Amino acid sequence: MRRFVWLIIINLWVLFHPTGGMTAENQQWKVIFSRANQAYKEAHFQQAAEGYRQLIRAGYENGVLFYNLGNAFFRLNQIGQAILNYERARFLIPRDGDLNFNLRHAHLLIEDIIPESQGFESVKLFWLDSMKLEELFWGFAVLNVFFWTILLLRLYLRADWNFYLLLVLLVFWFIAGLSFGIKWYQVETDDRAVILEQEVNVLAGPDTKDTLLFKLHAGTIVNHKRTEEGWHLVSLPDEKRGWVKAEAIERIRR
Repeated sequence: MRRFVWLIIINLWVLFHPTGGMTAENQQWKVIFSRANQAYKEAHFQQAAEGYRQLIRAGYENGVLFYNLGNAFFRLNQIGQAILNYERARFLIPRDGDLNFNLRHAHLLIEDIIPESQGFESVKLFWLDSMKLEELFWGFAVLNVFFWTILLLRLYLRADWNFYLLLVLLVFWFIAGLSFGIKWYQVETDDRAVILEQEVNVLAGPDTKDTLLFKLHAGTIVNHKRTEEGWHLVSLPDEKRGWVKAEAIERIRR
């Protein structure tokens, strides 16, 4: 929640100080980004990936960076890293057509066929997957302003038009509030992780001597449950679970 609040504050600062970010540091950002793009065009995909990662490590996180990094890893045949960064990009640019196409294509290359569970919100509130948390927040905030404005107006002017308008706003206000609340919960509790290594042994316990339960392959998305001394307990939608080495996976939500 604290991270989300800071993101809102930063967005407001940028909105009201549009020229405040034009610094030498931003110019350096553009140079590194341009060089990485050029490296990608020249098929130097490892060099391009390093450039994008350098920017992300420096705190310049946006959907385009994660998308480009995913493309570079895809060209390097690192499907796990490609899907990881495509999924991170979806948090920031969920409606990008190229991103969603590439992500679907990358999923077709995964060896493990594990259908994702469809929850109530995915079926009934289908628009949530295509919207950012910040968009839902501002939509709910704007509807709040309109709703309370019309409600106050009715104290001085009682008319049919503002009564029906208030009812309509009340419906949208409820839907927007519910959508924002569910999306916030989804983001805050997102425990998904991606298998990065080509093949990973899933064991019955956090020890290499434990029983081998099954294997997973690069790009497979699992749910991260907990960490214990260099091991992660992961689970799948079909309720299978087991332990993998820490370096074998990485959480999608940073």
